[in-house]
Amino acid sequence: MQKTISHYIPEASVSRVLQLLEHDHLVVMIKKERKTRHGDYRRLPNGKHQITVNGSLNKYRFLITLIHEIAHLEAFSKFGRHIKPHGAEWKRTFQHLMLPFINPQVFPEAILPVVAKHFINPKASSDTDVQLALALKLLDAPNNKSFIFEVPLHQTFKIHNGRVFKKGAKRRTRHECVEVKTGKTYLFNANAEVEILNN
Repeated sequence: MQKTISHYIPEASVSRVLQLLEHDHLVVMIKKERKTRHGDYRRLPNGKHQITVNGSLNKYRFLITLIHEIAHLEAFSKFGRHIKPHGAEWKRTFQHLMLPFINPQVFPEAILPVVAKHFINPKASSDTDVQLALALKLLDAPNNKSFIFEVPLHQTFKIHNGRVFKKGAKRRTRHECVEVKTGKTYLFNANAEVEILNN
C-alpha cells in the first residue's frame, strides 16, 4: 500500500497518511474516475473496512478525499454506527485528522488559506464549497472544459454524459440551465465543469 498511496498524495503527507492507514481491517482501493463521487467508505459484511478513492484526482484533492473517508471510519469507531454520516462527530474527526496537513509543506501557499477556511466547518463534499473546488481544480491538468460561471449567458454546453444544455440566469449561488432535448430546467453549481459547444 505504501508505494501505491505515495504516488497519489503530496510527498510531505505520506508518512502521516501511512500512520492513519495502519488499521488491521482496512482496505484502500484506487478506482477509475467516477463522476458522482470522489471516494467512499463502507464497512464490509466480514467486518473489514473499505475506502475507495478516484485515481484521477490531483494529489491535493486525493489527500482531502482520503482523509474525508478515514474520518468516517474513525468517527463510526469512536462514536458508534448510529451517528449521521456527515454530522458533528464526523466534522470534528475530519478537522482533527486534517489539521496536521494544513501547512505549506503539503499544500501550495496559493490555496492554503482556502483550504484552512474550508476546515473551519467542513462540508459533506469539497465540491459544495465552491471556493475550495475552484482552487483545487486550478491544480488539475489542463483540459478543454470550462466552469459554468465562465460560460456566457444563452451559450450551449454539454456535460460528461453528452446531455446538452443552454445556460440561463444565475439564482443566488447556482445557474439555471435548460436541457435542449427536453426543455427541463436544472440548477448547476458554479464550479461544474462542462464543454462549451459552438452555437
